[in-house]
Amino acid sequence: MKRVLYLLMLLMGALLWSCEEEFIPEITTDPNAIVVEGYIEAGSRATPPFVILTRSIPFFQNINTDGFDGLFVRDAKVEVTNGDQTVQLTELCLQELSPEQQAIAGQLLGFDPDSIAFNFCAYVDLSFSMIGEEGEQYDLRIEAEDKTLTASTTIPPHVPLDSLRFIEPPGTPNDTLAELRIFLADPAGQRDFYRYQTEINSAGFQSPIGSVVDDRLFDGDTFEFPLAKAEDRNAEFDPATFGLYRRGDQVGVKWINIDEPHFNFWNTLEFTLANQGPFSNYTRVDSNIEGGLGIWGGLSASYYELEVPEEPE
Repeated sequence: MKRVLYLLMLLMGALLWSCEEEFIPEITTDPNAIVVEGYIEAGSRATPPFVILTRSIPFFQNINTDGFDGLFVRDAKVEVTNGDQTVQLTELCLQELSPEQQAIAGQLLGFDPDSIAFNFCAYVDLSFSMIGEEGEQYDLRIEAEDKTLTASTTIPPHVPLDSLRFIEPPGTPNDTLAELRIFLADPAGQRDFYRYQTEINSAGFQSPIGSVVDDRLFDGDTFEFPLAKAEDRNAEFDPATFGLYRRGDQVGVKWINIDEPHFNFWNTLEFTLANQGPFSNYTRVDSNIEGGLGIWGGLSASYYELEVPEEPE
């Protein structure tokens, strides 16, 4: 009887295996797809809308800095509407600006102009007549290279952090590193989507892999959890220091609320980045851009600055 059962199990396994359909994802080789990365922010550092437009490239094509200039989409018509007004964004390219203007653009877009070795271009509302506001919807329309792209985003109400504190990291006592813990009182009865970035010694905010979370598991609760430091993705991975902060450093935290489509974009993108290799699952990155790829996202944010204590508390 045991032998018969064993043979039946083998037969069932073979049948199930034979019923599996091989999934071969479509590989886009069209280099003319337009990729959008655009944001508008509300909060203490509210910003006007800005949009970066580039072209997609084939998956197997080699990338080098000499070809970056040609990836930017130039001479596009980019408009943002909030229901009351429409603003047209102005194209700005880094190498066409004075050093003073480059510094202002770097502050607005969040990068160090001296670290860019190519002609970075973006579309910005220079009139500053439309600033991000919580509860508003913002519609994007782009006309470029005989294509029309559209997208909509909302800026949700902001939920600030209750408090932040540094503690000793788990494991062996360490007098040079600390772990950051945050406390959040999540509002009950509504879906909230969060994202965060960190900054070390005013070097610019960076996003960790795993920067987004929703309140599915802690809706309406006051919740404590560690906030890992965003690591330089070009640096060698060190499990002993990963996500921890060095004592004496000045730390900045950008705590962000986003809507669900914006969350889905980062969630699927970061899942793909964290699960690479020949045995990883295939994941298609979500996009809210009609007619193209990428993200048009609204966000509300608060900023926190604190120093990592020199001595464990």
